[in-house]
Amino acid sequence: MNTNFSLKEILLQPNLDIRLQTIAEKIQNNERLSEEEGVLLFEKGELSFVGALANFVRERLHGNKVYFNRNFHIEPTNVCVFTCNFCSYSRQYKHKDDGWEMSQEQMLDMVRKYDGQPVTEVHIVGGVHPKMNLEFFCELLQKIKAHRPDLHLKGFTAVELDYMIRKAGLSIKDGMMKLKEAGLQSLPGGGAEIFDEAIRQQICPDKVDAQGWLDIHQTAHEQGMHSNATILYGHIENYAHRIDTMSRLRALQDKTGGFNCFIPLKFRNKDNDMSYVAEVSVIEDMRMYAISRLFMDNFKNLKAYWPMLGRQNAQLSLSFGVNDLDGTIDDTTKIYSMAGAEEQTPTMSTENLCDLITDVGKIPVERDTLYNELKVY
Repeated sequence: MNTNFSLKEILLQPNLDIRLQTIAEKIQNNERLSEEEGVLLFEKGELSFVGALANFVRERLHGNKVYFNRNFHIEPTNVCVFTCNFCSYSRQYKHKDDGWEMSQEQMLDMVRKYDGQPVTEVHIVGGVHPKMNLEFFCELLQKIKAHRPDLHLKGFTAVELDYMIRKAGLSIKDGMMKLKEAGLQSLPGGGAEIFDEAIRQQICPDKVDAQGWLDIHQTAHEQGMHSNATILYGHIENYAHRIDTMSRLRALQDKTGGFNCFIPLKFRNKDNDMSYVAEVSVIEDMRMYAISRLFMDNFKNLKAYWPMLGRQNAQLSLSFGVNDLDGTIDDTTKIYSMAGAEEQTPTMSTENLCDLITDVGKIPVERDTLYNELKVY
């Protein structure tokens, strides 16, 4: 796949659609694209065209820097009260013996494993277990923070937060404040999927809805916590559904400025209730990254989650607008390996990640959770 795009060469193509020409001019002038233009890019924009524009924007924002951090995941349980049809990870509560449940002490042992190592973030996310309530997680956060005060605590999707806070009988504002006081510093972006209600009814009918997801992230931002945002693409949604989801995220970012990055997540069809849906191609993956970079103009950082894509495709994404490859992870997540991702043992050393980035002519930069630069390699 050729990734050596010249923006000038692309724009001089003799048969370029006038509407695409207009979009290219808007991108060059740093102007916002409309929802209609976003859909048009999906429908009419060839990979070379959207790739050239996305690479132009990435270089304008970041030069050749590519970010990563040193992190690890804690997945407290894969037992879940919800039944998302696309999920290969969770086990229903009535079948909880088929899953795992970690005690606070087991999770603290995972933190202690990294004593003396220069990790900067722990990412805590898992299933929604009815016995792992707000008090349980507040205690866990307090214990982790007491043991290692320098570790940034990023945790809990809006799905988990909605359930635990409602079960505690608190408002979202009060529940988020309680978690913040216990040590929570930022939120991951999971659970957004596709915001369109008709699609949600088909793929995840019983968990927090789109407005609930947005309200939780807005509340976190208003309390000084940052978060990420995701989209799950490549299943039964159409291009308009993708753009609608991105547009709602873009609107909240206009309002709060609290999102750190945007993360497109590819639907994987292994061992779930949507295994009949074929996965999209790598070409469609790269188009998704590129168009995300063009449409999400107020998200400075676009992340490709390398365990989901595999190492070579993660490298490829760096030519399609991506400027972040997540972290070292150290084989501490099962969410994508259980769904059939390329990386069945997702771990990379800092040296591995740097090599991955430098091999495609980019500059590796270690960051913290909030994208402060820690070291340029």
